[in-house]
Amino acid sequence: MGYPFELPALGYDQNALEPHIDARTMEIHHGKHHQGYTNNLNAALEDYSDLHEFSAEQLVTRLADIPEAIRGAVRNNGGGYVNHSLFWAIMAPGGSSSPSGELGSAIDAAFGSFDDLKTALGSAAGKQFGSGWGWLSVGPSGILHASATANQDNPLTDGFKPILGVDVWEHAYYLNYQNRRPDYISAWWNVVNWDVVAENYSEARGE
Repeated sequence: MGYPFELPALGYDQNALEPHIDARTMEIHHGKHHQGYTNNLNAALEDYSDLHEFSAEQLVTRLADIPEAIRGAVRNNGGGYVNHSLFWAIMAPGGSSSPSGELGSAIDAAFGSFDDLKTALGSAAGKQFGSGWGWLSVGPSGILHASATANQDNPLTDGFKPILGVDVWEHAYYLNYQNRRPDYISAWWNVVNWDVVAENYSEARGE
């Protein structure tokens, strides 16, 4: 889907992730923050019709080719659009509560175990200075990587394909967790839908 971009629906009720993520946070985060990124991305692209055919993921992947006048706006708002679209999808209620199959094997190969992945990703996201994201991505060699990025940056820009992301901007957790980011990340694992992440993994590998 290209320009004009639309706010993707959650696909579930705003209270569906309680008690781990409260309905009020979801309402503000999805309806205000993600809507804002969507509006700002559309505004940045309005006069650049040659970019209207590209998806938000393609825009973020090819930031170096974006005109300098709007590159910062596309980086921040295109990244915000892409990052949140993934975030809502991988938190969908229901589905597997832990990875299995090919994804589970890949996690074991890359990190040692599921618990080791949670430690690695939790550490990367927890230590990210200021606002940002924690990621589980498929690297160019096909190996899984845990990492963090600042602000609304996305691993796509560096040639990695994210299959799971956790938002560690304060607006993602402050109402319930205040400054306790590690507590939020620990609770967040309870709402990850590993069926969706497994689908993302297969897609990232071109299967």
